[in-house]
Amino acid sequence: MAEAVNQNFDSVRALIDEHRQLQEQLADPAVHANAGMAKKLGRRYAELERIVEGYNEWHALSDDLQAAREFAAEDPSFISEVKELEPALDESAAKLRQLLVPRDPDDGRDTILEIKAGEGGDESALFAGDLLKMYLKYAESRGWKSEVIDSTESVLGGYKDIQVALKSTSNDPANGVWARMKFEGGVHRVQRVPVTESQGRIHTSAAGVLVFPEVDVPEEVDIAANEIRIDVYRSSGPGGQSVNTTDSAVRITHIPTGIVASCQNEKSQLQNREQAMRILRARLLARQQEEADAAASLVRKSQVRTVDRSERIRTYNFPENRIVDHRTGYKAYNLDQVLTGDLEPVVQSCLIADQESRLDDALAE
Repeated sequence: MAEAVNQNFDSVRALIDEHRQLQEQLADPAVHANAGMAKKLGRRYAELERIVEGYNEWHALSDDLQAAREFAAEDPSFISEVKELEPALDESAAKLRQLLVPRDPDDGRDTILEIKAGEGGDESALFAGDLLKMYLKYAESRGWKSEVIDSTESVLGGYKDIQVALKSTSNDPANGVWARMKFEGGVHRVQRVPVTESQGRIHTSAAGVLVFPEVDVPEEVDIAANEIRIDVYRSSGPGGQSVNTTDSAVRITHIPTGIVASCQNEKSQLQNREQAMRILRARLLARQQEEADAAASLVRKSQVRTVDRSERIRTYNFPENRIVDHRTGYKAYNLDQVLTGDLEPVVQSCLIADQESRLDDALAE
């Protein structure tokens, strides 16, 4: 039994070698001169650390079981130890197999989150603001840092469009921002009585959420100077009111793909250009990865690129205090708590479904 399992785990030896090489690299001060590269290597090291620990635990149990069986052949008193070690070894092997299931390579990345008002006009913009508060509270509960990159407020409050960067202080991909926030991409539907409704009727509106893994180092996404068009204009606030009198807002268009990124929140044109490039790189990285997934017939279905109510992933029903995730079937009647940041149970339902899907794919290979 142990020998059969050992054959399945032969591939771990290559990962152990990689883990040792990364340990040597991270011990080199020169590596940390490039913060982005150091973070990337640190994420991979943390991922392999869990596998190495799991393998060492399994290997130790395997050796103990083999020794106990040899002793039991001569001394029956060791049979009880064999019976204890066999299920422990099986459990350890199952845990290691799960760790070896290929995970999303972007799980440890930070993310750029974009919330866009959709159907429903002002009510949709107000709901976009509610989603923003929910995500910021959730980020705070996980110890993540948040930074508003750009935003366009609506007249009655809320946001027509807002982009926020979420950053983790952990290198462990299992606790990464993308590992959890990638499931938020899609259309979020709300059912409630709008503040503008005088007769108390329940309305349905929608807001769209887009999530992009953030680029660690600019070199990851090659953007040639002749591939972009940069336009500058005056930033504006709610209702088109002028915020300043200089052309500080920046819009960058990636000509080959037509992808556009803009920023107007910063005071200087240079700062807005840097932030817009940051968003553009993240969108281009997401596009590259989607194309690679499509080529491998592994198209991501968690991201919905259009703000259309018919393509909803989740419904927030205020009258019933109910939240439903339509992908996993998760349902709870604590919407008030979820909106104040208690989002983890909803996210966990997505994590479990994704993990089961990846495990099924791995077993089918």
